[in-house]
Amino acid sequence: MSGRDGRLGVGVIGAGRVGPVLAAALAGAGHALVGISAATDDERDRVAALLPGAPVLDVPAIVERSELVIIAVPDDQLPDLVAGLARLGAWQPGQLVLHTAARYGTAVLDPARAAGAIPLAVHPALAFTGTSVDLARLRDAWCAVSAPAPVLPIAQALVVEMGAEPVVIDEGDRAAYADAVGAVAAFSSALIGQSVAALRAIGVDEPGRLLGGVVRSAVENALQSGAVESVDKLDR
Repeated sequence: MSGRDGRLGVGVIGAGRVGPVLAAALAGAGHALVGISAATDDERDRVAALLPGAPVLDVPAIVERSELVIIAVPDDQLPDLVAGLARLGAWQPGQLVLHTAARYGTAVLDPARAAGAIPLAVHPALAFTGTSVDLARLRDAWCAVSAPAPVLPIAQALVVEMGAEPVVIDEGDRAAYADAVGAVAAFSSALIGQSVAALRAIGVDEPGRLLGGVVRSAVENALQSGAVESVDKLDR
């Protein structure tokens, strides 16, 4: 933490749907945004919308200037990015490095840890839109948190500051966690897409609005049903 007020200088690598939202949430909690990387016009537009006036910097500059580095890139890019920055000597002792990939725990951050950085893995269990809508949704969301025991409270505190609830996932369980969350997201997207197409085919002008209530109530019923309770009991 920096200064007496506990604020961090936060830098974000990746301006897809996740990074700018988390940056905005932490800025709203009083942390200082040092900079964010943005490689495409869409990413720069997203930064301008969610983080007006935020410095757009290259990745090495972000790492150099930040006390907390959030890496919000696709899962398959994460290992090479962390290792490449280590080869450049970019990571700093005492620096917090947080990635948002569902599948990985903190082992993927070992090249940064070898340089003295503090590894944190935080995955928000949320289907992001990359808009301000996500800031409200974060307040009802949970985040999977993995970190070495001495620094686990730091990761949990950051999640709470973003407005979400932390749930601790063991390092060895991250793949199972990612499969479970990914299966729900993929299944729901595919099924809703089929239903939207079917309704459009029969002349429904706004199938999304028609299905909205059905989807929300069906999900709530499923999560509160005896079937879910039965699975929970079997897992105990």
